[in-house]
Amino acid sequence: MTNRAEVVVNLSAIKANVATLKAKAGVDLMAVVKADAYGHGLVPVAKAALDGGATWLGVALLEEAIALRAAGITAPILAWLVPPGSDFQSAVDNNIDIAVASIKALDEVSAVKSDKRPRVHLEVDTGMTRGGFLDEWPKIDALHLHGVEIVGIFSHFARADEPGQPQNLSQLNRFKKMVASLESFGYPNLIRHLSNSAATIKDQASGFDMVRTGIAMYGLSPDVKTLGTSKDLGLIPAMTLRAKLHLVKKVPAGSPVGYGATAVTKSATKLGLVAMGYADGIPRVAQSAGVSFLGEKAPIIGRVSMDQFVVDLAADSPAQSGDWVTVFGSGADGEYTADDWGAASGSINYEIVTRIGPRVPRIYEP
Repeated sequence: MTNRAEVVVNLSAIKANVATLKAKAGVDLMAVVKADAYGHGLVPVAKAALDGGATWLGVALLEEAIALRAAGITAPILAWLVPPGSDFQSAVDNNIDIAVASIKALDEVSAVKSDKRPRVHLEVDTGMTRGGFLDEWPKIDALHLHGVEIVGIFSHFARADEPGQPQNLSQLNRFKKMVASLESFGYPNLIRHLSNSAATIKDQASGFDMVRTGIAMYGLSPDVKTLGTSKDLGLIPAMTLRAKLHLVKKVPAGSPVGYGATAVTKSATKLGLVAMGYADGIPRVAQSAGVSFLGEKAPIIGRVSMDQFVVDLAADSPAQSGDWVTVFGSGADGEYTADDWGAASGSINYEIVTRIGPRVPRIYEP
């Protein structure tokens, strides 16, 4: 059966990006493979990242970590969005490190009955005011830490993609103080990790013992405006999204296109109906992106529908019904990129790659 659309993932690009980032950091690297590896595919990407030199894997959800174990992956894994009431027993049984951000969660983890001590990374809030210990931090004492193995301590930058922003230094200094506080309980060999992709690229002083790389591992810039493009950063975008032209037809000038007739052809042209829509992750709000065919860009015209959208191929286009078009890729051949689609949607490249739906199959190139 021929696919109507597909994501092509270049695993060699993943390996190369991991190697580049690890060399830049000079410390261990945790490959962040949450959200189905940012839409690229959890297990294949995890294996490629480890082949590229990653020493840890990071996920948001416990079920993601368990899926990695079920696939035979034995590398250290940290799951950091594991709230009170979670199946901590399964985490311990599967040798999965758990992030803890509250005394309630810490007490629940400590209560797990097992021959193995639960491995915990304490998450601390250094100024992002999202996850992590804050008001409860001074209340932690040796009693709360009894029964668990404290492996690490970590936090997360809010503005690492803005080099020189004062909040970055503030968070770094607060992290150092919170590390010192924990070390005073007798934990001198903690794995300290703070840096995300942007900090890995631009702030080597925040590398500590390990960096956590997400978006950059996939070859995409954390912020094109402040950090530069993938090419500027020496990264290779790993995902290409392509789709079939379900239909190509000539239309006269003045033809209204799509729901609400929000667009009208300015001249006689050839339109292509792309067999993808917002049910597949194509943003309905996208205004200035499109597809490319034989190196020529064809912009969206009209609204994106649930399963399809229309592009203006131009009157002289050789495209025919059934031809493949590139929705986004690395940009090396002049095609739209995930950065372009993010900008066209008032969003970011992260959202574009992670939102591609499960009914679009992933194809892997070694």
